[in-house]
Order: sequence, then structure tokens, then C-alpha cells
Amino acid sequence: MEERSEYRIEDLARLGGATVRTVRAYQDRGLLPRPERRGRANVYGDEHLARLQQIADLLERGYTLASIKELLEAWDTGRGLGGVLGLVAEVHGPWTDEQEDRISRAELDAAFGSTPDEDAVREAVELGVLERVPGRDDEFVVPSPQELAVAVELYAAGVPLAAISGHLRELRGQVEHIAGRFLEFTTEHVFARYLDRRPPTDADAAEAAALVRRLRPLAQQTVDAELARAMRTLATRHLQQQLAPPGPPKEDEHRLTSLPAATVEAVTRLVGAAQVAEFVTAAVEREVQSRRLDALAPPPQPHHVVGQSD
Repeated sequence: MEERSEYRIEDLARLGGATVRTVRAYQDRGLLPRPERRGRANVYGDEHLARLQQIADLLERGYTLASIKELLEAWDTGRGLGGVLGLVAEVHGPWTDEQEDRISRAELDAAFGSTPDEDAVREAVELGVLERVPGRDDEFVVPSPQELAVAVELYAAGVPLAAISGHLRELRGQVEHIAGRFLEFTTEHVFARYLDRRPPTDADAAEAAALVRRLRPLAQQTVDAELARAMRTLATRHLQQQLAPPGPPKEDEHRLTSLPAATVEAVTRLVGAAQVAEFVTAAVEREVQSRRLDALAPPPQPHHVVGQSD
């Protein structure tokens, strides 16, 4: 018979990567089974260590303690957790084939003009373009070498680092919006039927995980195709505008003009605040019409006095 491991609470916390206070908090919330009481000592076993590691893994994947408790209660009541954990692993898995890399500080400085820029490095770390290596000031993890390579090329083309980071922040917000919409769309039309029970059954979760695996590349494929289409259309239009010879503005070109405050006050006293916009619009239309008529009218002939010699 295999001997069962036994731990004191201090040993359990150390092996599970937690603190004694955290272990006690998990017990109070019902996430961790109560230990076996032997005299005045509490004794924990391998099942406690496995549960503690399971909680840490789910927390790292972004789950709250409340949702973890639901999952673990499902497991404890025999509903099964294998499919749910498979779904968690599938969603948390890599969404790209790109592999992270490392770069030294010397290589980083050389890629960006050989001039150290601490502010730029701090901003890159804040954006997640670089990640610091614990205990190493001269080396960084690069989660996306492609993203860093784009920044290097833009900098070499003359784009300032501040402009690159600002563009990335703007782009990230737009891309996160697209990702959120794709998740809402697929949840509504694909995954809702698997997730109507909280937590889902083992079989439903396993089937949903298989669907995530199938649908994973669709978002990137759609964005790639639409980005290529938009770039082709807009780049052509943009080039035409840049190469077009300068000329007078088009007649239908709209311009914003600020009215003097005194004029606005006079119009308000005349027609009332509610009618200011309508009055100004009508006045502008009359003026435009008058100018068009003046332009169409023949120029005045010089007045010739009878008997006056030329």
C-alpha cells in the first residue's frame, strides 16, 4: 500500500506556492477541504496540495475565487471537471504560433540607434512589448518578436519612439474592441448552448473546447483579410491625394467658421436662443446664393457720357 504524504500547514503553503494566511483563507471560503485533526495538530495530505495547485492555476488564468468555488463544487459533487479544465486550457492556450524570444540590453540599444533611452524601455515594459527578467537588468523577454521587429523598422524609417508607442496604444484599443466583438458574436451564436449551465457539464465543456480549437484561427484570418482589403483601398486613395496637384478648394467643400460672440448675442436678442441656428443657416444660404448670382451676372459696362471725348 502506497504511503500517504502528510504536511503541516507551513509545508503545504510552501509546496503550493502560497502563504499560511492564504491557505487558511481558502479553508474559510470552502475552497480547500478541512485538514485532519490529530490531537492539537492539523494534518494535510496530497489532496490538499493538488487542490491548492489547482486553485493557483485557475487564478493565473484569470478566474475569480467565486467562479473557482463553483468549479470545485461541481468536481466534488461528481459532475466532473476534466472537460471544464480542458476548456480553460484551450482558451488560455496560445493564440498564435509565434514563440517568445529574449534580447539583451546591448542588442536592444543597438536596434534603436545605440543610444540608451530609459523612458522608452519603461514604456515598452508597460505596454508588454518587453518583460523584465527577474534578477537581470541586462536582459528582457520579448513576447512578440514580430511586434518588436515592426517597432525597429518604423524607428529606422524615421518614426520617433514616442509616436510608435502612441500608435501602439491606439491600435491596441481598436484591436481589443474587435476581439471583444468576435467573442460576443461567437458566444451568442455558438457557445451559449454549451454554457447555459454554471458550471457546464463535463461533456458540454469538452465539446466547447473542441470548438474553440476549430474557431481559434478564424478571428485572425478575418482581420488579416479585411486589413489587406482596407489597406489596398485606402493606400491607393491616400497616394492619389498626395500626388494630386494643388488647386482651389471644391465648391462643395465644407468649412467650419466661428461667429464673433457679439454677432451671436445680437442674433439671440433678435430671434431668441432657440432660433439662432436656423437664422444663421438661412443667412448663410442667402449669402451663398447672392454670390453665385453675382458670379453669373455679366460685369458692368463703363458708363459713357454723351459728348465726352475719349
